[in-house]
Amino acid sequence: MKIQKSAEDYLETILVLFQRNGSVHAVDIANELEFSKPSVSVAMKNLRENGYIAVDRNNEITLTDAGKKIAETIYERHTLLSSWLQTLGVSAETAAEDACRMEHVISAESFAAIKRHAEAGNPKSEKK
Repeated sequence: MKIQKSAEDYLETILVLFQRNGSVHAVDIANELEFSKPSVSVAMKNLRENGYIAVDRNNEITLTDAGKKIAETIYERHTLLSSWLQTLGVSAETAAEDACRMEHVISAESFAAIKRHAEAGNPKSEKK
């Protein structure tokens, strides 16, 4: 399913915050993305209604299976593209910014090819 870039960014942020802190609340997302709390609240409502997140009675946000799949895909793209660009000589800051844009538009086919190429050049990155 194709979702908007902003939704992918929110899901990726929830994944990263959960990995970092063990729990996620709307205020954490607002602080991480430097967005207003009302904007994050609207986005969380939309993500919840579309089945990508769940919010418990303590307002803790968790990814559903569908949300986690998207978040992991976007995060993998971001980390691999950022790292790959840096190996090509791009500064860490520029690589991260470019990867953030590229992660949303690159096709699965092109990403798989870049991933194969990056892993062939760096045996340490092979996980499987």
